Amino acid sequence: MCSVIGYCGRISDEAAFRKGFAETKSRGPDDTRIIDTGSGVLGFHRLSIMGLNESGMQPFEKDGCFAVCNGELYGFQNQKELLKAKGYEFKSESDCEIILPLYFEYGTDMFSMLDAEFACIIYDGGSNGWIAARDPIGIRPLYYGYDCKGIIVFASEAKNLVGLCEKIMPFPPGHYYKDGKFTCYNDISRAEGVCGDDLETACKNIREKLVSGVKKRLVADAKVGFLLSGGLDSSLVCAIAARESNKPIKTFAIGMSEDAIDLKYARQVADFIGADHTEVYMTPDEVISSLEDVIHLLGTYDITTIRASMGMYLVCRAIHEKTDIRVLLTGEISDELFGYKYTDFAPNAQEFQRESEKRVRELHMYDVLRADRCISVNSLEARVPFGDLDFAKYVINLDPEIKMNKYGKGKYLLRHAFEGLGYLPDGILWREKAAFSDAVGHSMVDYLKEYAESVYTDEQFKAQRIKYEHATPFTKESLLYREIFEKYYPGQSEMVVDFWMPNKSWDGCNVNDPSARVLSNYGESGK
Repeated sequence: MCSVIGYCGRISDEAAFRKGFAETKSRGPDDTRIIDTGSGVLGFHRLSIMGLNESGMQPFEKDGCFAVCNGELYGFQNQKELLKAKGYEFKSESDCEIILPLYFEYGTDMFSMLDAEFACIIYDGGSNGWIAARDPIGIRPLYYGYDCKGIIVFASEAKNLVGLCEKIMPFPPGHYYKDGKFTCYNDISRAEGVCGDDLETACKNIREKLVSGVKKRLVADAKVGFLLSGGLDSSLVCAIAARESNKPIKTFAIGMSEDAIDLKYARQVADFIGADHTEVYMTPDEVISSLEDVIHLLGTYDITTIRASMGMYLVCRAIHEKTDIRVLLTGEISDELFGYKYTDFAPNAQEFQRESEKRVRELHMYDVLRADRCISVNSLEARVPFGDLDFAKYVINLDPEIKMNKYGKGKYLLRHAFEGLGYLPDGILWREKAAFSDAVGHSMVDYLKEYAESVYTDEQFKAQRIKYEHATPFTKESLLYREIFEKYYPGQSEMVVDFWMPNKSWDGCNVNDPSARVLSNYGESGK
């Protein structure tokens, strides 16, 4: 997980620029380089994953052009060979070294050619122009804003731009910036048409495409580990990886010291697949004492994101402190594709599809943001197999009629795709979902709520919540998170569109808490 910054003109405040860029040193602790292109500045903090020696350090330069890229470019070896045949020479084993040659050959058309999780910034010395782009799901972060003179600045995280730009916004996924305009090159959230594959064909393709997505994410020159919650999604990723690896994979799970629901299920999975498994425990004091740090590193006030980040941050911190692992595979994005507990209440297939597309479009502000920040702040890299472009595109385009829960079990297609093949025990494959923030221990959420109750009286809550017109806090917990957020990101609430909540317009979903625990169909989840 590297960190990039591009100041596309003369820097107005050098001290603020360097201070801002230093905020994300943990994303790339191995090396730092800042270069002046003559028309602006590019900076790079490096976390070495592919091509570990000095030759892989960025920015890359060729013929007066420069590029920085925080990314993993899958299948880059094939593109590299094609570029070599065209006369390009390469100095490193870094996948990102192909960015400039691809740009020289294809211009901005290159972005739709990439099978990648990436955020990149290019300075074109020939045209004296700046180009920036982000992957279609937004797995790799990128933000932008304008300085006091109207010069655009790009950076990996919002915290890089605080003090430089008045208004900070997320760079839209699947877009590139050139000549002052943002252009969409791939709106993966929108179905191009309805794929008419029947249930069995769809499940076969889901299995093959997910296996492929995991396999390509196992390739790294640094050591790879796996977050394992014991739920369906992370368990499938681990089970596939275990089959594709020639030695036991290293898995990590976290739970509360008292009631960690999923630790026992994670242990079952680890034993079944023969993983080298580590359990991490967190205490109520750790949760409360880490809250402000977590909100600062996340750059959000969203309730769900913060709750689910507590465990992820603490387990990643333990991995960073106690192991030499550099890459983590995770189970994010499955929910947005196959449905949540609340999408069982979708009134029809069209509404289900519309909600799924909305969630995929907004992922970069919620679950994807959580995974990136909790992992990268601990100098690790996140890889997300369910975000594989071929896999995600296929599922999004499937007929929503077969994706809806008409089977008495959520995510039926994903479960059935691996049924009877020995990847997981049936008890895991068919277990009801528990949200990550709940599964690490119901009490964790309760501790956070109780703490927020102790901070504000009812009168203080009523008076202070109305200060915020956008995404107005509606509980003491949400007010607490918002006030901590404003401490570090004053006036930047529009970086997040709103609170992640079930679709309140659907019967059964008009609730005042984002946890699936408050829904009538939660049932046996997590027990």
